[in-house]
Amino acid sequence: MNKKDEGWILITLISLIFLLTTSFSWAGEKGIAEGKIAVVNGKIIPKSDFDREMVMVNERFSQTGKTPSSAELSEIKKNILENLINLELLYQESKKEGIQVDEKILNEQYENWKKQIPNQEALNEFLKKLNLSETGIKDKFKMGLAVQQFVEKKFGQKALVSDQETKAFYASNPNFFKVPAQVRASHILIKVDPKADAAQKAAARKKIDDIQNQLKNGEDFSELAKRVSDCPSKTKGGDLGYFSRGQMVKAFDDVAFSLKPGEVSGIVETDFGFHIIKLTDKKPETTLAYEQVKDRLAAMLKNDKVEKETDLYLEKLKKDAKIEKYLKEVNTR
Repeated sequence: MNKKDEGWILITLISLIFLLTTSFSWAGEKGIAEGKIAVVNGKIIPKSDFDREMVMVNERFSQTGKTPSSAELSEIKKNILENLINLELLYQESKKEGIQVDEKILNEQYENWKKQIPNQEALNEFLKKLNLSETGIKDKFKMGLAVQQFVEKKFGQKALVSDQETKAFYASNPNFFKVPAQVRASHILIKVDPKADAAQKAAARKKIDDIQNQLKNGEDFSELAKRVSDCPSKTKGGDLGYFSRGQMVKAFDDVAFSLKPGEVSGIVETDFGFHIIKLTDKKPETTLAYEQVKDRLAAMLKNDKVEKETDLYLEKLKKDAKIEKYLKEVNTR
């Protein structure tokens, strides 16, 4: 949960977008608290901003099934507070520099964000639960864009990356550019509920045995998958596309990667049920050529330079700033 991982310059925007992709499973949370979490040069950072970040963190942990330890939670809270303070400091500097956000760009960003929402009713529900108006969300977009423009103007324009730098990084980090081996497979699935009794499991086994016999008698795999498979991939004839090791459950993985293109497996049992797998293609591990990655690599190295310069700049700002914190666990300067 460090600053780089959290994308702290646009933390507020990222949080809003992340929250939108959830199914409001946090609806049972207590209402967003009033009050302040910090004051930066006289500007209040409302506790509601902090609470929204914590909602995001809670959602991430709930999706992984993990629970942070008290030490981890304390560190997360510290990082969130520092990120919000950093954002406010940079926003204040952007205003001193006279940074103006183009309304057209702002509206485009906002409309692109709104497109992720199914309908007006869902938008209204979202706004209500976040205790925000559309104007409030737009203000956060505006703040993020102003900080982006300020950082680009102050550091980005000077952060040049030479061909020598990109080539040196490419040569020194070969594993960074490796693409793992992949296979493309189709399958037919007969689902079995994990709680199924012996009779239900036996019925599913008979069904997959019958399907296997049909394949042995020359039935087309794709057409059969469309008719009998219990997997959503049936609409594509069972095609699962390309995947690398670890993306499927181990039993499925092991068989898929052991097949030759065109070969059909025996019956494979997983927690999902019974499968028959057909391998359609196999790609060996490869390394991306320098020409394929040099532009993205240059952008990455530039971002690293900008981040380092911004961090140093923030350290100087904090020395001269008046910052008050109201989070008990981190109430130190």
